[in-house]
Amino acid sequence: MASFLRPHNWVPGPVGEELQVPDKDAKAMVGTEDTPGGKASPNPQNLRPSVFHSIKFFVFCHSLLQLAQLMMSGYLKSSISTVEKRFGLSSQTSGLLAAFNEVGNTALIVFVSYFGSRVHRPRLIGCGAILVTLAGVLMTVPHFISEPYRYDHTSPDMPQDFKASLCLLSTKAPASASSNSSCSSYTEVRHLAVVGIMFTAQTLLGVGGVPIQPFGISYIDDFAHNSNSPLYLGILFAVTMMGPGMSYGLGSLMLRLYVDIDRMPEGGINLTSKDPRWVGAWWLGFLISAGAVALAAIPYFFFPKEMPKEKQELRFRRKGLAVSDPPVSKGEDSSSEQSPAESLEKKDNLAQMAPDLTVIQFIKVFPRVLLRTLRHPIFLLVVLSQVCMSSTAAGMATFLPKFLERQFSITASYANLLIGCLTIPLAIVGIVVGGILVKRLRLGPMHCGSLCLLGALCCLILSTPLFFMGCSSHQIAGISHQPGTQPGLELFPGCMESCSCPSDDFNPVCDSSTRVEYITPCHAGCTSRVVQEVPDKSQVFYTNCSCVAGGGPVPAGSCDSACSHLVLPFMILISLGAALASVTHTPSFMLILRGVKKEDKTLAVGIQFMLMRVLAWMPSPVIHGSAIDTTCVYWAQSCGRRAVCRYYDHDLLRNRFIGLQFFFKIGSLACFALILAILRQQDKEERTKATIPNPGLQQQLLASEAKKEPEESRVLQKRKWFRKDKQLDKDYTK
Repeated sequence: MASFLRPHNWVPGPVGEELQVPDKDAKAMVGTEDTPGGKASPNPQNLRPSVFHSIKFFVFCHSLLQLAQLMMSGYLKSSISTVEKRFGLSSQTSGLLAAFNEVGNTALIVFVSYFGSRVHRPRLIGCGAILVTLAGVLMTVPHFISEPYRYDHTSPDMPQDFKASLCLLSTKAPASASSNSSCSSYTEVRHLAVVGIMFTAQTLLGVGGVPIQPFGISYIDDFAHNSNSPLYLGILFAVTMMGPGMSYGLGSLMLRLYVDIDRMPEGGINLTSKDPRWVGAWWLGFLISAGAVALAAIPYFFFPKEMPKEKQELRFRRKGLAVSDPPVSKGEDSSSEQSPAESLEKKDNLAQMAPDLTVIQFIKVFPRVLLRTLRHPIFLLVVLSQVCMSSTAAGMATFLPKFLERQFSITASYANLLIGCLTIPLAIVGIVVGGILVKRLRLGPMHCGSLCLLGALCCLILSTPLFFMGCSSHQIAGISHQPGTQPGLELFPGCMESCSCPSDDFNPVCDSSTRVEYITPCHAGCTSRVVQEVPDKSQVFYTNCSCVAGGGPVPAGSCDSACSHLVLPFMILISLGAALASVTHTPSFMLILRGVKKEDKTLAVGIQFMLMRVLAWMPSPVIHGSAIDTTCVYWAQSCGRRAVCRYYDHDLLRNRFIGLQFFFKIGSLACFALILAILRQQDKEERTKATIPNPGLQQQLLASEAKKEPEESRVLQKRKWFRKDKQLDKDYTK
């Protein structure tokens, strides 16, 4: 991606001219044009080297900025189930919300190659970071404009309202009436406003991230020493890859805190993080990450538009082996100078044409070059395989925490901790291992294709046991385990028919002796409530339950999963599969770089990333969310509309979620198999051409040899005559 986003020929004047400027003059020039004050020092010799003229300091600042930016981008995925519960969203809507930041990013990323050579890159990076900060702050606005969270349809200021969840024989559906009275046009408008604000914030987050990585990479590559640039970019990517892991770690910490920690009700809450109604402080993570991005953005407004190119190579090897590159003289850089013939051959290279084109011309040229690149079979198959892999990663990153919560009855905090400590680090290790294998073994296209096929096959094999690592849903009184059906009062046990329980309330209790869960204490026939105080928390029990053997007591909260002990083996297999899939990352890039024409490499990598966004990172969360919604067996209702799902069919959820992942992995494996087959066919054709000479070429060679023989005989005859004449002259002289 660095090569695609690198602006070409941005240096004014002849090639290499800026390398001939003496250090002091260069510093004086930079200080005149690009210092924050815009004024030059009266005596350039008194200028001291500024830290903002150091490419090393830029690499340090950019690593921190990209780390903070990716931490914010990934934070929503770590708290997706919490946002669903807080605002009553379906998985399809939350998946669309998580993918919406790709919309603004994809719409503008193509124009980076056009504007890259015409703007002040550090300042534009800083402006993008400020926009990312505003997006993070905007994501927290729904928390502050919404009413305090009420987890059981009761008012915190009226403790006696907890009786609404009990079986009261003399009262008929009090909670239902109060719930209906709370539904108004203002409530619906506020809900739409909250959802609209979050979608707007996600769009701004994508737009703000457009200049950060492309301009940062091109700036480093332009002003770093040629031998140091790969090292700097490697450091940048290594630090950046820790961002997603830190986002899940931050989510793990924030979701342990109650959502209304800034406005806790008097007397506290009788709720634990294991309760299905628990909502963590999802908004606090956005404020923290937004603050980190804002701090990292400050230095970019002090970096110059251009700085003297780094002239010293970093030496980490032994002294006898460290050899610095010779200085580049004027006109020596042949890679930047092109003959007229070469320029005609590269006339379709959009990245090189971009600085000379207007916006309208750029838009007209892009589709033609795009179609020409997509006609390359290796490129197309590699992109399709990476689209499948990215679809798997996008679905996992968005909904794996929620899947773990539902399937194994663990808290959102613990689910994020497992992903941040296991899956993300092993995926990073897989990327590094893939790069090391390509470099150390010097793998060619054939072996890169074999490595990709092997990694995809092993990943698919490790995914197979996941279908069986889970258990069925426990029994829930009154709910049929058929997706799409709603419970009716006629399905509830007869023991609570006289209670007139509200159908829209949710305050689950569990009969641990029979592993039967009731939606509310009222549905269990409970008429009283007891709070047992224990150190650091309080436990709520319900007694006198007519539907429970012995009358209770029954604890508040859902029943624990019978297979919660399988969560660690499940995560180990998921993480190993992610590592093996990540091994294919670098070899697949090499297949593109070595498979397309030299003049198309930059654009090919850019098109690859664009297609991955459009075909994978944007639709995949929505597809996974829609698949999860089809497994819901009980939807909560809010003002007559379907809100968050309360219960899922666990077997159906596991089969469809893992099955969707399995489908994408099979697609990736099939693409890599076709790539390997094409490479073998091409290699076989090349060997055939090398071993079997062309008859036409043989005739041309024979004809040329026949022409050469008379010429050689004439030359030999002339030499003989010359020798005879020379001998006659000697004899005459004597």
